[in-house]
Amino acid sequence: MSASWRRAGLALALGIVGFGIVFAHEAEAAYGVWWASTAYNHCFLILPIALYLLWERRAGFAALEPAAEPRAALLAVPFALAWFVAQRLGIMEGRQLAAMGILQCLLLGVLGRSVYWHFRAPFWYLVFLVPFGSFLVAPLQRFTAEFAAAGLSLLGIAHYLHGTTIEIAAGAFRIARACAGLRFLIAAIAFAVLYALVIFRSTGRRLAFIAVCLVVPVIANGFRALGIIWLGYAEGSAKAAATDHVLYGYIFFSIVLFVIILLGLPFREDHALPAVVPGAPAPAARGTSLVAALAVLAVSLAGPAVAFALDRQARQTVVVPPARLAGWRAVPTPSGGLPAGAIRRDFVDPDGFRATIVAFPPGTAPEPIFDLRRRLGLFNLREVHLGLIRATGSGAPNWQLAVSKNGHRMAASDLVIDGRLTLGSLVTRLYMLDDLFAARDAQLVVVVTAPRGGLPTVAALRHVLASPALTPPALGKIARAAANR
Repeated sequence: MSASWRRAGLALALGIVGFGIVFAHEAEAAYGVWWASTAYNHCFLILPIALYLLWERRAGFAALEPAAEPRAALLAVPFALAWFVAQRLGIMEGRQLAAMGILQCLLLGVLGRSVYWHFRAPFWYLVFLVPFGSFLVAPLQRFTAEFAAAGLSLLGIAHYLHGTTIEIAAGAFRIARACAGLRFLIAAIAFAVLYALVIFRSTGRRLAFIAVCLVVPVIANGFRALGIIWLGYAEGSAKAAATDHVLYGYIFFSIVLFVIILLGLPFREDHALPAVVPGAPAPAARGTSLVAALAVLAVSLAGPAVAFALDRQARQTVVVPPARLAGWRAVPTPSGGLPAGAIRRDFVDPDGFRATIVAFPPGTAPEPIFDLRRRLGLFNLREVHLGLIRATGSGAPNWQLAVSKNGHRMAASDLVIDGRLTLGSLVTRLYMLDDLFAARDAQLVVVVTAPRGGLPTVAALRHVLASPALTPPALGKIARAAANR
Protein backbone atom coordinates (compact mmCIF):
# COMPACT_ATOMS: atom_id res chain seq x y z
CA MET A 1 0.00 0.00 0.00
CA SER A 2 1.34 3.40 -0.98
CA ALA A 3 2.20 6.14 1.50
CA SER A 4 -0.74 8.27 0.30
CA TRP A 5 -3.16 5.44 1.06
CA ARG A 6 -1.65 4.97 4.52
CA ARG A 7 -2.00 8.66 5.30
CA ALA A 8 -5.55 8.74 3.96
CA GLY A 9 -6.46 5.60 5.88
CA LEU A 10 -5.17 7.03 9.15
CA ALA A 11 -6.98 10.34 8.59
CA LEU A 12 -10.17 8.51 7.66
CA ALA A 13 -9.98 6.29 10.74
CA LEU A 14 -9.54 9.31 13.01
CA GLY A 15 -12.32 11.13 11.19
CA ILE A 16 -14.74 8.22 11.59
CA VAL A 17 -13.95 7.98 15.31
CA GLY A 18 -14.65 11.70 15.68
CA PHE A 19 -17.81 11.34 13.60
CA GLY A 20 -18.98 8.51 15.86
CA ILE A 21 -18.46 10.65 18.95
CA VAL A 22 -20.32 13.65 17.53
CA PHE A 23 -23.27 11.60 16.28
CA ALA A 24 -23.34 8.86 18.91
CA HIS A 25 -26.97 9.62 19.80
CA GLU A 26 -28.07 9.21 16.18
CA ALA A 27 -26.19 5.90 15.92
CA GLU A 28 -27.70 4.65 19.19
CA ALA A 29 -31.21 5.58 18.06
CA ALA A 30 -30.70 3.79 14.73
CA TYR A 31 -29.46 0.65 16.46
CA GLY A 32 -32.48 0.69 18.75
CA VAL A 33 -34.82 0.76 15.75
CA TRP A 34 -32.91 -2.05 13.99
CA TRP A 35 -33.27 -4.23 17.06
CA ALA A 36 -36.89 -3.41 17.94
CA SER A 37 -38.56 -3.17 14.52
CA THR A 38 -38.89 -6.09 12.11
CA ALA A 39 -39.09 -3.53 9.29
CA TYR A 40 -35.43 -2.66 9.84
CA ASN A 41 -33.80 -5.90 11.02
CA HIS A 42 -32.07 -6.08 7.64
CA CYS A 43 -30.01 -3.00 8.57
CA PHE A 44 -27.62 -5.28 10.45
CA LEU A 45 -26.56 -6.60 7.02
CA ILE A 46 -25.92 -3.21 5.41
CA LEU A 47 -22.35 -2.72 6.63
CA PRO A 48 -21.19 -6.24 5.59
CA ILE A 49 -22.83 -5.71 2.19
CA ALA A 50 -21.08 -2.34 1.79
CA LEU A 51 -17.76 -4.02 2.62
CA TYR A 52 -18.47 -6.66 -0.05
CA LEU A 53 -19.20 -3.94 -2.63
CA LEU A 54 -15.95 -2.26 -1.59
CA TRP A 55 -14.04 -5.53 -2.08
CA GLU A 56 -15.65 -6.02 -5.49
CA ARG A 57 -14.13 -2.67 -6.54
CA ARG A 58 -10.75 -3.34 -4.92
CA ALA A 59 -8.91 -2.69 -8.20
CA GLY A 60 -9.28 0.99 -7.41
CA PHE A 61 -6.85 0.71 -4.48
CA ALA A 62 -4.02 -0.06 -6.89
CA ALA A 63 -5.09 2.11 -9.82
CA LEU A 64 -6.04 5.28 -7.91
CA GLU A 65 -4.33 7.49 -5.38
CA PRO A 66 -6.24 9.51 -2.77
CA ALA A 67 -5.97 13.30 -3.13
CA ALA A 68 -7.64 15.06 -0.21
CA GLU A 69 -10.00 17.95 -0.81
CA PRO A 70 -10.48 20.06 2.33
CA ARG A 71 -13.05 22.13 0.41
CA ALA A 72 -15.46 19.24 0.91
CA ALA A 73 -16.07 20.81 4.33
CA LEU A 74 -18.08 23.48 2.51
CA LEU A 75 -20.40 20.75 1.20
CA ALA A 76 -20.97 19.68 4.81
CA VAL A 77 -22.40 23.10 5.72
CA PRO A 78 -25.93 22.47 4.32
CA PHE A 79 -25.97 19.05 5.98
CA ALA A 80 -25.01 20.62 9.31
CA LEU A 81 -27.80 23.15 8.87
CA ALA A 82 -30.24 20.35 7.99
CA TRP A 83 -29.18 18.48 11.14
CA PHE A 84 -29.90 21.55 13.27
CA VAL A 85 -33.34 22.07 11.72
CA ALA A 86 -34.19 18.36 12.15
CA GLN A 87 -33.04 18.54 15.78
CA ARG A 88 -35.27 21.53 16.49
CA LEU A 89 -38.18 19.78 14.74
CA GLY A 90 -37.59 16.55 16.67
CA ILE A 91 -37.17 14.40 13.53
CA MET A 92 -34.55 11.75 14.28
CA GLU A 93 -34.60 10.36 10.73
CA GLY A 94 -33.72 13.84 9.48
CA ARG A 95 -30.81 14.06 11.91
CA GLN A 96 -29.56 10.63 10.84
CA LEU A 97 -29.81 11.43 7.13
CA ALA A 98 -27.99 14.74 7.68
CA ALA A 99 -25.28 12.88 9.62
CA MET A 100 -24.98 10.41 6.74
CA GLY A 101 -24.51 13.36 4.37
CA ILE A 102 -21.70 14.66 6.58
CA LEU A 103 -20.10 11.19 6.52
CA GLN A 104 -20.14 11.30 2.72
CA CYS A 105 -18.43 14.71 2.85
CA LEU A 106 -15.80 13.21 5.17
CA LEU A 107 -15.12 10.39 2.72
CA LEU A 108 -14.94 12.82 -0.19
CA GLY A 109 -12.69 15.23 1.66
CA VAL A 110 -10.18 12.61 2.78
CA LEU A 111 -10.10 10.44 -0.37
CA GLY A 112 -10.72 12.97 -3.14
CA ARG A 113 -13.07 12.97 -6.10
CA SER A 114 -11.61 10.13 -8.18
CA VAL A 115 -11.39 7.64 -5.34
CA TYR A 116 -14.76 8.63 -3.91
CA TRP A 117 -16.47 8.31 -7.29
CA HIS A 118 -14.98 4.87 -7.92
CA PHE A 119 -16.22 3.61 -4.54
CA ARG A 120 -19.48 5.56 -4.60
CA ALA A 121 -21.63 2.40 -4.65
CA PRO A 122 -20.54 1.05 -1.24
CA PHE A 123 -20.40 4.57 0.18
CA TRP A 124 -23.93 5.44 -0.94
CA TYR A 125 -25.25 2.04 0.13
CA LEU A 126 -24.52 3.10 3.71
CA VAL A 127 -27.62 5.31 3.49
CA PHE A 128 -29.65 2.18 4.22
CA LEU A 129 -28.19 2.23 7.73
CA VAL A 130 -30.71 5.02 8.41
CA PRO A 131 -34.10 3.54 9.40
CA PHE A 132 -36.22 5.94 7.37
CA GLY A 133 -39.65 5.47 5.84
CA SER A 134 -41.95 5.21 8.87
CA PHE A 135 -43.96 8.15 7.51
CA LEU A 136 -45.13 5.80 4.73
CA VAL A 137 -47.04 3.52 7.12
CA ALA A 138 -50.34 5.43 7.06
CA PRO A 139 -50.43 5.84 3.22
CA LEU A 140 -49.53 2.16 2.80
CA GLN A 141 -52.31 1.16 5.20
CA ARG A 142 -54.86 3.18 3.22
CA PHE A 143 -53.63 1.86 -0.13
CA THR A 144 -53.71 -1.76 1.05
CA ALA A 145 -57.23 -1.38 2.47
CA GLU A 146 -58.56 0.29 -0.68
CA PHE A 147 -56.79 -2.24 -2.94
CA ALA A 148 -58.28 -5.16 -1.01
CA ALA A 149 -61.73 -3.53 -1.06
CA ALA A 150 -61.51 -3.06 -4.83
CA GLY A 151 -60.54 -6.69 -5.22
CA LEU A 152 -63.50 -7.81 -3.12
CA SER A 153 -65.78 -5.77 -5.35
CA LEU A 154 -64.39 -7.52 -8.43
CA LEU A 155 -64.90 -10.89 -6.74
CA GLY A 156 -68.47 -9.99 -5.88
CA ILE A 157 -67.94 -10.33 -2.12
CA ALA A 158 -70.10 -8.00 -0.05
CA HIS A 159 -67.99 -5.84 2.23
CA TYR A 160 -67.85 -2.53 4.06
CA LEU A 161 -64.70 -0.39 4.23
CA HIS A 162 -64.27 2.18 6.97
CA GLY A 163 -60.81 3.61 7.49
CA THR A 164 -58.39 0.69 7.40
CA THR A 165 -60.94 -1.91 8.52
CA ILE A 166 -62.81 -4.17 6.09
CA GLU A 167 -65.89 -6.03 7.26
CA ILE A 168 -67.38 -9.05 5.50
CA ALA A 169 -69.98 -11.54 6.64
CA ALA A 170 -67.26 -13.74 8.18
CA GLY A 171 -65.91 -10.91 10.37
CA ALA A 172 -63.74 -7.82 10.34
CA PHE A 173 -60.19 -7.48 9.02
CA ARG A 174 -58.07 -4.54 10.12
CA ILE A 175 -55.04 -3.45 8.10
CA ALA A 176 -52.77 -2.81 11.08
CA ARG A 177 -49.53 -0.83 10.98
CA ALA A 178 -47.53 -4.06 10.96
CA CYS A 179 -49.51 -5.25 7.92
CA ALA A 180 -49.02 -2.07 5.88
CA GLY A 181 -46.15 -3.68 3.99
CA LEU A 182 -43.42 -1.28 5.11
CA ARG A 183 -41.07 -4.02 6.29
CA PHE A 184 -41.20 -5.71 2.89
CA LEU A 185 -40.96 -2.46 0.95
CA ILE A 186 -37.86 -1.21 2.81
CA ALA A 187 -36.15 -4.60 2.60
CA ALA A 188 -37.07 -4.87 -1.10
CA ILE A 189 -35.51 -1.47 -1.84
CA ALA A 190 -32.26 -2.41 -0.08
CA PHE A 191 -32.21 -5.72 -1.93
CA ALA A 192 -33.03 -4.09 -5.27
CA VAL A 193 -30.14 -1.64 -4.98
CA LEU A 194 -27.73 -4.43 -4.06
CA TYR A 195 -28.94 -6.66 -6.88
CA ALA A 196 -28.74 -3.80 -9.38
CA LEU A 197 -25.19 -2.90 -8.32
CA VAL A 198 -23.96 -6.49 -8.55
CA ILE A 199 -25.82 -7.74 -11.63
CA PHE A 200 -26.12 -4.64 -13.84
CA ARG A 201 -23.57 -2.09 -15.06
CA SER A 202 -25.69 0.37 -17.05
CA THR A 203 -27.50 3.09 -15.15
CA GLY A 204 -30.72 2.56 -17.12
CA ARG A 205 -31.06 -1.10 -16.21
CA ARG A 206 -30.26 -0.40 -12.58
CA LEU A 207 -32.89 2.32 -12.31
CA ALA A 208 -35.49 0.21 -14.13
CA PHE A 209 -34.96 -2.74 -11.79
CA ILE A 210 -35.12 -0.55 -8.69
CA ALA A 211 -38.34 1.06 -9.97
CA VAL A 212 -39.92 -2.39 -10.39
CA CYS A 213 -38.92 -3.31 -6.85
CA LEU A 214 -40.50 -0.10 -5.55
CA VAL A 215 -43.88 -0.88 -7.09
CA VAL A 216 -44.15 -4.67 -6.87
CA PRO A 217 -44.01 -5.05 -3.04
CA VAL A 218 -46.77 -2.47 -2.58
CA ILE A 219 -49.04 -4.20 -5.11
CA ALA A 220 -48.11 -7.61 -3.73
CA ASN A 221 -49.07 -6.57 -0.21
CA GLY A 222 -52.48 -5.56 -1.55
CA PHE A 223 -52.91 -9.03 -3.06
CA ARG A 224 -51.75 -10.61 0.22
CA ALA A 225 -54.40 -8.72 2.19
CA LEU A 226 -57.02 -9.58 -0.43
CA GLY A 227 -56.03 -13.25 -0.27
CA ILE A 228 -56.33 -13.41 3.52
CA ILE A 229 -59.76 -11.76 3.44
CA TRP A 230 -60.89 -14.12 0.67
CA LEU A 231 -59.63 -17.05 2.75
CA GLY A 232 -61.71 -15.79 5.67
CA TYR A 233 -64.71 -15.56 3.35
CA ALA A 234 -64.15 -19.12 2.11
CA GLU A 235 -63.63 -20.54 5.61
CA GLY A 236 -66.40 -18.45 7.13
CA SER A 237 -64.11 -17.19 9.89
CA ALA A 238 -62.03 -14.02 9.89
CA LYS A 239 -60.10 -15.12 12.95
CA ALA A 240 -59.03 -18.45 11.45
CA ALA A 241 -57.84 -16.83 8.22
CA ALA A 242 -55.81 -14.18 10.05
CA THR A 243 -54.11 -16.62 12.43
CA ASP A 244 -51.06 -17.24 10.23
CA HIS A 245 -51.17 -14.04 8.18
CA VAL A 246 -47.57 -13.14 9.10
CA LEU A 247 -46.35 -16.53 7.87
CA TYR A 248 -48.40 -16.13 4.70
CA GLY A 249 -46.74 -12.76 4.19
CA TYR A 250 -43.18 -14.05 4.47
CA ILE A 251 -43.87 -16.94 2.11
CA PHE A 252 -45.70 -14.73 -0.38
CA PHE A 253 -43.03 -12.03 -0.52
CA SER A 254 -40.23 -14.60 -0.72
CA ILE A 255 -41.91 -15.93 -3.84
CA VAL A 256 -42.36 -12.39 -5.21
CA LEU A 257 -38.67 -11.53 -4.71
CA PHE A 258 -37.62 -14.83 -6.28
CA VAL A 259 -39.71 -14.06 -9.35
CA ILE A 260 -38.17 -10.57 -9.59
CA ILE A 261 -34.68 -12.09 -9.43
CA LEU A 262 -35.52 -14.49 -12.25
CA LEU A 263 -36.89 -11.63 -14.34
CA GLY A 264 -33.66 -9.66 -13.92
CA LEU A 265 -31.29 -12.50 -14.82
CA PRO A 266 -31.76 -12.33 -18.64
CA PHE A 267 -30.54 -8.72 -18.56
CA ARG A 268 -27.50 -9.32 -16.33
CA GLU A 269 -24.23 -7.55 -17.08
CA ASP A 270 -22.01 -8.96 -14.36
CA HIS A 271 -19.54 -10.53 -16.78
CA ALA A 272 -17.20 -7.57 -16.16
CA LEU A 273 -16.08 -6.02 -12.89
CA PRO A 274 -16.76 -2.30 -12.28
CA ALA A 275 -14.34 -0.25 -14.34
CA VAL A 276 -11.70 1.99 -12.79
CA VAL A 277 -11.96 5.58 -13.97
CA PRO A 278 -8.56 6.64 -15.35
CA GLY A 279 -6.85 9.94 -14.83
CA ALA A 280 -6.53 10.01 -11.05
CA PRO A 281 -4.95 13.19 -9.67
CA ALA A 282 -1.53 13.24 -8.07
CA PRO A 283 -1.20 12.20 -4.45
CA ALA A 284 -1.88 14.89 -1.87
CA ALA A 285 0.79 16.46 0.28
CA ARG A 286 1.48 15.03 3.73
CA GLY A 287 -1.08 16.09 6.30
CA THR A 288 -3.73 17.30 3.84
CA SER A 289 -5.99 14.29 4.47
CA LEU A 290 -5.99 14.98 8.20
CA VAL A 291 -6.76 18.65 7.56
CA ALA A 292 -9.74 17.64 5.39
CA ALA A 293 -11.04 15.30 8.09
CA LEU A 294 -10.70 17.93 10.80
CA ALA A 295 -12.39 20.56 8.62
CA VAL A 296 -15.45 18.37 8.04
CA LEU A 297 -15.63 17.45 11.75
CA ALA A 298 -15.42 21.13 12.70
CA VAL A 299 -18.42 21.89 10.49
CA SER A 300 -20.34 18.90 11.88
CA LEU A 301 -19.84 20.19 15.42
CA ALA A 302 -21.58 23.49 14.71
CA GLY A 303 -25.16 22.14 14.84
CA PRO A 304 -24.80 20.11 18.07
CA ALA A 305 -22.93 23.00 19.74
CA VAL A 306 -25.70 25.51 18.97
CA ALA A 307 -28.40 23.01 19.96
CA PHE A 308 -26.66 22.33 23.28
CA ALA A 309 -26.42 26.06 24.01
CA LEU A 310 -30.12 26.57 23.26
CA ASP A 311 -31.17 23.61 25.41
CA ARG A 312 -29.05 24.89 28.27
CA GLN A 313 -30.62 28.31 27.94
CA ALA A 314 -34.14 26.80 27.93
CA ARG A 315 -33.47 24.86 31.13
CA GLN A 316 -32.72 28.10 32.95
CA THR A 317 -36.46 28.85 32.95
CA VAL A 318 -38.08 27.08 35.89
CA VAL A 319 -41.61 25.85 35.16
CA VAL A 320 -44.20 24.94 37.78
CA PRO A 321 -47.26 22.89 36.72
CA PRO A 322 -50.43 23.28 38.81
CA ALA A 323 -50.55 21.77 42.28
CA ARG A 324 -54.35 21.48 42.01
CA LEU A 325 -56.72 20.54 39.22
CA ALA A 326 -60.44 21.30 39.51
CA GLY A 327 -62.40 18.08 40.03
CA TRP A 328 -59.25 16.00 40.48
CA ARG A 329 -57.26 14.92 43.53
CA ALA A 330 -53.48 15.37 43.60
CA VAL A 331 -51.52 12.13 44.13
CA PRO A 332 -47.82 11.42 44.65
CA THR A 333 -45.77 11.69 41.49
CA PRO A 334 -43.37 8.87 40.55
CA SER A 335 -39.77 9.97 40.97
CA GLY A 336 -37.19 9.92 38.20
CA GLY A 337 -37.53 9.25 34.49
CA LEU A 338 -37.95 12.90 33.48
CA PRO A 339 -35.74 14.93 31.13
CA ALA A 340 -33.79 17.82 32.61
CA GLY A 341 -35.96 20.86 33.31
CA ALA A 342 -39.29 18.98 33.22
CA ILE A 343 -41.69 18.96 36.18
CA ARG A 344 -44.53 16.44 36.60
CA ARG A 345 -47.83 16.47 38.47
CA ASP A 346 -50.37 13.63 38.78
CA PHE A 347 -54.07 13.70 39.65
CA VAL A 348 -56.91 11.16 39.85
CA ASP A 349 -60.66 11.58 39.50
CA PRO A 350 -63.36 9.78 41.53
CA ASP A 351 -63.51 6.95 38.96
CA GLY A 352 -59.80 6.24 39.17
CA PHE A 353 -58.71 7.85 35.87
CA ARG A 354 -55.26 9.41 36.16
CA ALA A 355 -54.24 12.73 34.59
CA THR A 356 -50.53 13.39 34.21
CA ILE A 357 -49.27 16.87 33.32
CA VAL A 358 -45.58 17.38 32.58
CA ALA A 359 -44.35 20.93 31.97
CA PHE A 360 -41.23 21.72 29.93
CA PRO A 361 -39.50 25.11 29.78
CA PRO A 362 -40.27 27.31 26.75
CA GLY A 363 -37.89 26.64 23.88
CA THR A 364 -37.24 22.99 24.80
CA ALA A 365 -36.32 20.83 21.81
CA PRO A 366 -39.10 18.47 20.69
CA GLU A 367 -37.24 15.17 21.14
CA PRO A 368 -37.53 14.80 24.94
CA ILE A 369 -41.14 16.05 24.82
CA PHE A 370 -42.21 13.57 22.16
CA ASP A 371 -40.24 10.72 23.75
CA LEU A 372 -41.93 11.28 27.11
CA ARG A 373 -45.34 11.53 25.48
CA ARG A 374 -44.76 8.19 23.70
CA ARG A 375 -43.75 6.53 26.96
CA LEU A 376 -46.51 7.94 29.15
CA GLY A 377 -49.12 7.55 26.40
CA LEU A 378 -48.41 3.80 26.04
CA PHE A 379 -47.12 4.21 22.47
CA ASN A 380 -44.11 2.05 23.30
CA LEU A 381 -46.13 -1.04 24.15
CA ARG A 382 -45.19 -3.85 21.79
CA GLU A 383 -48.81 -4.52 20.85
CA VAL A 384 -50.82 -1.30 20.85
CA HIS A 385 -53.58 0.06 18.64
CA LEU A 386 -53.38 3.79 17.94
CA GLY A 387 -56.35 5.93 17.03
CA LEU A 388 -58.05 9.23 17.76
CA ILE A 389 -60.56 10.18 20.42
CA ARG A 390 -62.49 13.37 21.16
CA ALA A 391 -64.08 14.53 24.41
CA THR A 392 -67.81 13.87 24.73
CA GLY A 393 -69.91 16.71 23.32
CA SER A 394 -66.83 18.75 22.47
CA GLY A 395 -65.61 20.43 19.31
CA ALA A 396 -62.10 20.47 20.75
CA PRO A 397 -59.21 18.88 18.85
CA ASN A 398 -58.68 15.13 18.93
CA TRP A 399 -56.54 13.32 21.46
CA GLN A 400 -54.29 10.40 20.52
CA LEU A 401 -55.76 7.13 21.78
CA ALA A 402 -53.58 4.12 22.61
CA VAL A 403 -55.17 0.78 23.57
CA SER A 404 -53.19 -2.33 24.45
CA LYS A 405 -53.96 -5.43 22.41
CA ASN A 406 -55.74 -7.11 25.32
CA GLY A 407 -57.75 -3.95 26.01
CA HIS A 408 -56.66 -3.72 29.67
CA ARG A 409 -54.60 -0.54 29.23
CA MET A 410 -55.87 2.65 27.65
CA ALA A 411 -54.54 6.19 27.45
CA ALA A 412 -55.33 9.45 25.70
CA SER A 413 -52.49 11.92 25.22
CA ASP A 414 -51.96 15.35 23.76
CA LEU A 415 -49.49 18.21 23.72
CA VAL A 416 -49.97 21.87 24.55
CA ILE A 417 -47.60 23.84 22.35
CA ASP A 418 -47.70 27.63 22.07
CA GLY A 419 -50.91 27.50 24.11
CA ARG A 420 -52.60 25.15 21.61
CA LEU A 421 -53.85 21.62 22.17
CA THR A 422 -52.27 19.54 19.42
CA LEU A 423 -51.57 15.91 18.52
CA GLY A 424 -47.94 16.57 17.59
CA SER A 425 -47.98 16.86 13.81
CA LEU A 426 -45.37 18.56 11.64
CA VAL A 427 -47.26 21.82 12.16
CA THR A 428 -46.76 21.35 15.89
CA ARG A 429 -43.04 20.95 15.35
CA LEU A 430 -42.98 24.14 13.30
CA TYR A 431 -44.65 25.95 16.20
CA MET A 432 -41.86 24.65 18.41
CA LEU A 433 -39.26 25.88 15.94
CA ASP A 434 -40.92 29.31 16.00
CA ASP A 435 -40.90 29.23 19.82
CA LEU A 436 -37.13 29.02 19.64
CA PHE A 437 -37.08 32.75 19.00
CA ALA A 438 -40.14 33.96 20.94
CA ALA A 439 -41.15 31.31 23.48
CA ARG A 440 -43.33 32.44 26.37
CA ASP A 441 -45.51 29.51 27.44
CA ALA A 442 -44.47 26.23 28.95
CA GLN A 443 -44.86 23.16 26.76
CA LEU A 444 -47.08 20.47 28.24
CA VAL A 445 -47.45 16.73 27.85
CA VAL A 446 -50.94 15.76 29.03
CA VAL A 447 -51.83 12.07 29.42
CA VAL A 448 -55.07 10.59 30.79
CA THR A 449 -54.84 6.87 31.60
CA ALA A 450 -57.68 4.54 32.52
CA PRO A 451 -57.49 2.69 35.85
CA ARG A 452 -55.84 -0.72 35.68
CA GLY A 453 -57.94 -3.80 36.13
CA GLY A 454 -61.12 -4.59 34.26
CA LEU A 455 -61.81 -3.42 30.74
CA PRO A 456 -62.07 0.39 30.50
CA THR A 457 -64.34 1.72 27.78
CA VAL A 458 -63.64 4.38 25.20
CA ALA A 459 -66.94 6.06 26.10
CA ALA A 460 -65.80 6.45 29.72
CA LEU A 461 -62.49 7.95 28.58
CA ARG A 462 -64.31 10.36 26.26
CA HIS A 463 -66.40 11.51 29.23
CA VAL A 464 -63.29 12.08 31.36
CA LEU A 465 -61.66 14.15 28.59
CA ALA A 466 -64.69 16.46 28.75
CA SER A 467 -63.64 17.53 32.25
CA PRO A 468 -63.50 21.36 32.52
CA ALA A 469 -59.89 21.11 33.69
CA LEU A 470 -58.85 19.41 30.42
CA THR A 471 -60.45 21.78 27.90
CA PRO A 472 -58.09 23.57 25.50
CA PRO A 473 -58.60 26.99 27.21
CA ALA A 474 -57.90 25.48 30.64
CA LEU A 475 -54.76 23.70 29.46
CA GLY A 476 -53.58 26.82 27.62
CA LYS A 477 -53.99 28.78 30.89
CA ILE A 478 -51.93 26.15 32.72
CA ALA A 479 -49.16 26.45 30.09
CA ARG A 480 -49.03 30.22 30.48
CA ALA A 481 -49.10 30.11 34.26
CA ALA A 482 -46.42 27.39 34.48
CA ALA A 483 -43.82 29.59 32.79
CA ASN A 484 -44.98 32.98 34.08
CA ARG A 485 -45.38 32.51 37.81
